[in-house]
Amino acid sequence: MKLQEDIIRLILGLKIKQLRIEKGISLTDLAAATEISVSYLNEIEKGKKHPKPSKIATIADALGVTYDSLVSLQLSKRLQPVGELLHSNILSELPLEHFGLDLSRLIDIFATAPAKLSAFIKTLLEISRAFDLRVEQFYFSALRSYQELHENYFEDIESEAETFLVTHGLDPEFTPTLPQLTDLLRNGYGIETELATFEDQPALKPLRTVFIPGTSPKLLLNAALTEQQQAFAMARELGFQHLKLELRPYTSTWVKVTSFEEVLNNFRASYFAGALLLNRDRLVQDLQHFFALPTWQPEFLLQLMDTYKASPETLLHRITSLLPRFFNIKQLFFLRFNHQPGTQHYSLTKELHLAGLHNPHASLLSEHYCRRWISLTLFEVMANLPNGGPIVGAQRSNYINSDNEYLVIALAHPSERASETVSIGLLLNENLRRKVKFLQDPAILHRMVNETCERCPALDCLERAAPPVILQKQQWQQQVNEVLQQLQKPATQV
Repeated sequence: MKLQEDIIRLILGLKIKQLRIEKGISLTDLAAATEISVSYLNEIEKGKKHPKPSKIATIADALGVTYDSLVSLQLSKRLQPVGELLHSNILSELPLEHFGLDLSRLIDIFATAPAKLSAFIKTLLEISRAFDLRVEQFYFSALRSYQELHENYFEDIESEAETFLVTHGLDPEFTPTLPQLTDLLRNGYGIETELATFEDQPALKPLRTVFIPGTSPKLLLNAALTEQQQAFAMARELGFQHLKLELRPYTSTWVKVTSFEEVLNNFRASYFAGALLLNRDRLVQDLQHFFALPTWQPEFLLQLMDTYKASPETLLHRITSLLPRFFNIKQLFFLRFNHQPGTQHYSLTKELHLAGLHNPHASLLSEHYCRRWISLTLFEVMANLPNGGPIVGAQRSNYINSDNEYLVIALAHPSERASETVSIGLLLNENLRRKVKFLQDPAILHRMVNETCERCPALDCLERAAPPVILQKQQWQQQVNEVLQQLQKPATQV
């Protein structure tokens, strides 16, 4: 928000409303006393309008206060916590408009019980500091919520990708090639592409791409990227240019995050890239064919990767966009895991949960994720095939102490650059059973799984990586509560 102007309007509106309520004056009464319409006064109180000085003086007289006290940015003790909130950068960090929230309505809620709500906000901030939650983590969490709110499908970007294909004479039946993408950047936007080893700038070696703006813009692609990753990076750059997204990152992977708008624009450009490389209509037809197969055929997914020249992550993430809209498969998750070779540490580096939060999720940062997940067992397969091609795995996962069961499909592509798996999990329900014909194929492994070893009651699990310390603590707490309840009962009830 335009901070100073918005703060002035909001504080004036809060003070007028608070004074009016304290004096028992209705909006209608104030309108009659000031000869200002009720609707305009309402806009003033919500912080949407800032009246002329003459009208402010009239309102001050009607409320029995001085003009100076009304226009001052000083707030009463009751509203002081709200003032602190307004002057902090918290509200400017919140991407309210992307969630259909109105700032004035939010402030109105704060004003109703300012002390309690401000204390609640401060508590959240203290928790975030205690767990070292950085601003960029908040932004990415907000982005996930934004995607989930829209079921990860954005018709406007789909239409833009189709318009782009038509404008540039590209056949949607064929995936754009690297030379085509290179020509589109050069001829359409004057951007040159270049493979870079970053030998002279070793600090840049972990980055996938670097965009250098200016009169002769250039997109540097890390020479270690696969052809599929290069294609996605160039298609994403086309997204930035075609969608005219000016506030954007200039590197991939992220180095510094400055705003939610930057994060959102990067997502929009990435979504455009997926829509450009994996045409919606073609992929929907291919998925219909895949789900109609009577048996589990992992080769089909490998063929899709080859047909669309897509990396495992690009393919599965694109599928999560289409399943809710075209197959009514809405209860699903997407996960990306990284593994540091030679260690037992697995990091959940990307996640998306549609139709509610499904297990697993990344809030369990210090715990050991269940080693029975196909997402993790695929790392063992990769360890034996360091130079092999893409790997596909499938599993039906039943969560211990839960009725939930998921069909989980995982993909990985071994490389020297990184050890990574991506997977999608589809909740088994009647809709999925009707659509996916190969669900009962015995080739798909069935396994009992849990969230983490620390929470798991399966004490005989051969894959256990840590004792169930959190589960044991929860059980102890329950036992203590039961004993205390017994002790507190009257003697006649014992």
